[in-house]
Amino acid sequence: MTDTAIRSPAADPSHDQAQTTVFGVILAISGCHLLNDMMQSLLPAIYPNLKTDLHLSFGEIGLVTLAYQITASILQPLVGLYADRRSNPWVLPGGTLFSLAGLAVLSVAHVYSLVLLGACLLGVGSSVFHPESSRVARMAAGGRPGLAQSLFQVGGNAGQALGPLAAALVVVRWGQSSLALFALLALLAGAVLWNVAVWARHHGAARLAAGGGRKIAIDLPKGAAGKGIAILLVLIFSKYVYMASLTSYFTFYLIERFHLTVENAQMHLFAFLAAVALGTIAGGPVGDRFGRKAVIWISILGVLPFTLLLPYASLFWTGPLVVIIGLLLASAFPAIVVLAQELAPGRIGMISGLFFGFSFGMGGLGAAVLGELADWKGVETVYKLCAVLPALGLLAAFLPNTRKR
Repeated sequence: MTDTAIRSPAADPSHDQAQTTVFGVILAISGCHLLNDMMQSLLPAIYPNLKTDLHLSFGEIGLVTLAYQITASILQPLVGLYADRRSNPWVLPGGTLFSLAGLAVLSVAHVYSLVLLGACLLGVGSSVFHPESSRVARMAAGGRPGLAQSLFQVGGNAGQALGPLAAALVVVRWGQSSLALFALLALLAGAVLWNVAVWARHHGAARLAAGGGRKIAIDLPKGAAGKGIAILLVLIFSKYVYMASLTSYFTFYLIERFHLTVENAQMHLFAFLAAVALGTIAGGPVGDRFGRKAVIWISILGVLPFTLLLPYASLFWTGPLVVIIGLLLASAFPAIVVLAQELAPGRIGMISGLFFGFSFGMGGLGAAVLGELADWKGVETVYKLCAVLPALGLLAAFLPNTRKR
């Protein structure tokens, strides 16, 4: 018999304490996620500068993204698996050093090989940060895992939105060397994460054991959990390949089709990424209230009409369309991660690392393939072909339902 079958959770004081939400820790992790992802997002934000200064092709730009994303995607599941077996929250402040080193290298990278090295260092920084910080967010979540995942995620989305804005206001004006100034943010993040690690060491494991991450038996048919995780990974593929088309090539699309300046194109990218941040806020709490499956269904498939319209829209309508696309697509990820954690109880770190890593990997592969396609057929063709990817959201109909009756 399981522990939950022997004892009544309502009669267990440790269980009641574990169900409280520690917002201070969640907000600290979210703030560090903002700083981490803002530093990470400076890389695609300076692509126009790199393309001009180093005379890069779209294919070479795609390989830079691939180097960053693959480095992160390969290591993240391994870091998460290690955290499940032997939790070590001290890796959180240590991981920020890789991001600092990556930006320092990029600030002086005037040859293509150094750009690739800086991208890889940034990827290692993400691979260390995301699985363990997501696991700490689950420790602090109590009975509201969707809300905690959304608050954690929105920090990253806000950081991704601020990256292009920072690039437009600072890097475009002061040059590539100004990236070294942003590297100092890694020291601030490291100081905050040190205190988070102290809390996790003293309280986190006990909260997971008492209720925040205990193994809960879910009444599902045999093989349903594995099938559900496989479907979620396919949905991650559709979401992040499409997202890669916007984060890596949207500025080029605006410049080429509508003849915008680099600064104006960066502002449009900022609007899209800000919408992604807002969508992330909604995804987790709505999933807590109405179920993860409903949020995933609406988020992935519901964006299809807007992606089909985007390649044919005027500049006036392009802005609203990408904002709607960002709002809808972003709401899926918190629900996807929490649903996957529910399907594989007791493996929070591994599942977090798998899904963060897979999303990074699909984004990197998508950017590389789409870059080659843009060189071959033009950047407008990229958006016409990617427009059908959200149709894979139909697979959400086959996801198992883990909501308690």
